[in-house]
Amino acid sequence: MQKSMEKRLESAGWRVGDAADFLELTDEETAFVELKLALADYLRDIRVKHGWTQTYVARVISSSQSRVAKMEAADPSVTVDLLVKSLLALGASRLEVGRVIARAA
Repeated sequence: MQKSMEKRLESAGWRVGDAADFLELTDEETAFVELKLALADYLRDIRVKHGWTQTYVARVISSSQSRVAKMEAADPSVTVDLLVKSLLALGASRLEVGRVIARAA
């Protein structure tokens, strides 16, 4: 958001913040959400880079296309361990997964 817009909103009595402020997340909760989003993005990046469909990825990880779509969207029903296991099953190394986690920090 532009600073001028932010100042106008604040002068009109609005509070300006981010999603973490709105949801009243702790620093740890914010870090966890960012980590999960980074892993989900990496899963999608690997799939797209290889030209794989969600259906193909689902077959490789013994899941369904709709589950892969939820994984890529970081749906609340998707766990971090499912994302990590799926990335490893798709050929990502532990080092690559670690780098994704480190960049999210």
